[in-house]
Formats: sequence, C-alpha cells, structure tokens
Amino acid sequence: MTKLLVTYYSSYGHMYQMAKAAADKASEHEEYEVRLKKIPELEAARKAMSGQDAYLQAREAQEDVEEAGLADLEWADGIVWGIPTRFGNMPAQVKQFLDTAGGLWAQGKLEGKVTGIMSSTNTVHGGQESTILSSIIPLLHFGMIFVGSTYGENPELNEDKLQGGSPYGPSTIAGPDGSKMPTEGDLNMAGRLAERVAKVASGVKEVY
Repeated sequence: MTKLLVTYYSSYGHMYQMAKAAADKASEHEEYEVRLKKIPELEAARKAMSGQDAYLQAREAQEDVEEAGLADLEWADGIVWGIPTRFGNMPAQVKQFLDTAGGLWAQGKLEGKVTGIMSSTNTVHGGQESTILSSIIPLLHFGMIFVGSTYGENPELNEDKLQGGSPYGPSTIAGPDGSKMPTEGDLNMAGRLAERVAKVASGVKEVY
C-alpha cells in the first residue's frame, strides 16, 4: 500500500479542516494508508494565546489528533503539509518541526518522497502563494518531489468566487476576524491534492 501522511499546524481550526478533508478523501481509496497528524504547538504560543476563546476551541477540536513525529515522516511515501501563513511565510511551529528533521536529511531518508502543500490566510492577498512557494525550499533540500494543484483537476481555480486555491496548492481564506471557514471548493481542492500526492507517490515508489 502507498502510505500518505497529512500533517498540519492550525491555531484556529482552518488548516485542521483542510487537512481533515485531505485525509478523508485519500482514505476513500483502499490502496492508500493514511495518517492525519498535527504539528506540535510551541509552549510560548500556547501561553500567549491561552486567553483567546477561538484558539482554545480549535485546540479542543483537535485534541484527538496525534502529534506528528519524525517517524511519521520516515514512514510516509507521500506527505501533504497544511501550513498556515505568518507574514507571508510558514509559522515558527512548522519551521521548528522541519529543523528537527536534520538527522533524516543527513541520512537521505526523505529523498524521493512526494509532497504537496496547503495554506491559509486572513485575507485574499495575505500570502497564500508566497507561503507555499517559500515552504517548498526546505522540502527540496530534503530531496522531496513537489506536486501542485492542476487547473484540469480543480475547476474552482477558474471561478470568480471568494475562495482560496492556486496552481501551487489548495488554500483557504479565514477572514480578518478568523470567522470564515473553508468553502466546499477549498475542501474539495484539499482532497484532490491528497489524492494526487498519493497517486504520484504510488508510481514513484515503484521506480525510485
């Protein structure tokens, strides 16, 4: 079976919803074994946001999701990342998690794994594309094979609705106050990315 890891970081639940949609869609295929894991929170962030009801509610909603570890990265044939935007870049939680994988990099353990990225922002031009593009850099250093979201598979990319998504990967718009949740189109694109990463990983593992 092809092993797919969907791992994400989510402060307010938007990336969690996208990651869950991705994992659920891939799980519909009997030939894929899927794990949904969350990237660990930083203690400093936990303390700083402990007074925010939306943050606490989102953490509670995710409490049954296990935290990702390096063993999950090594286990997977394909990895879908849910990376929200912080000032046009990945948040510190994701960067720290990637930085701990130096031992896997040194051994080439992540080389040849297929990967894709999803993102979210508060506003339409808040950095969805820049976050995905900049997040590709460390994944290429690990030797991963990146795939994006195609126009042919995602008709939402040609619509004029207020939703996320680009050729680089699915995304969603949280709104200035964070109250806007992923649209049906956003979730559909997340699911298709997971299927595409798993499909490509199935082929790559046969020849890599």
